[in-house]
Amino acid sequence: MGGSTNLPPGFHFFPSDEELVIHFLRRKASLLPCRPDIVPTLPLNRYDPWELNGKALNAGNQWYFFSQATQTRTSRNGHWNPIGADESVSSGGCNVGLKKTFIFSIGQDPFQATKTNWVMHEYHLLEGNGSSSTSGSSRKRSHKKKGHSDKESSSNWVVCRVFESGCNSQVSFQEEDMELSCLDEVFLSLDDYDEVSLPKN
Repeated sequence: MGGSTNLPPGFHFFPSDEELVIHFLRRKASLLPCRPDIVPTLPLNRYDPWELNGKALNAGNQWYFFSQATQTRTSRNGHWNPIGADESVSSGGCNVGLKKTFIFSIGQDPFQATKTNWVMHEYHLLEGNGSSSTSGSSRKRSHKKKGHSDKESSSNWVVCRVFESGCNSQVSFQEEDMELSCLDEVFLSLDDYDEVSLPKN
């Protein structure tokens, strides 16, 4: 499934922060199926960012995948350093998630590591924002492991967006908090037709 969207021709995967948290991460954490089921699950520590192609979901110059939350974001050749302040993700006026930003550095020694242009947005659910509709099967599964509650299980999942900041594409919209969904792009393209002047006979 990695690298393939399984979407109809003409459709592109370009979710906003809200859509990633509500329609994908929350359903993943609640053990509900994601439709379309196109975002794979990968161990973050196993791959360097340039190795994600063909494994994570590729959309333009961005790669998406689910992973288990971890305190040590290291890989074979480097590690992810947090940058900036955490950002809230809201839906309907309520905070539903958190977005953390990281930059990849080559080398394990933080004082000698070399920073790269690879950036990762890591999305977390806020406590209590898992779907309550899974109170049956998900609770049974989570209690199979001693000491794990539903909240701990939900907060364990993250969804990641990785991209190389030097590339020109949709990243510029996200850095300026001007994220566009698929429908937004359709409406913008329709607006362009109003600016076209037809030749006069």
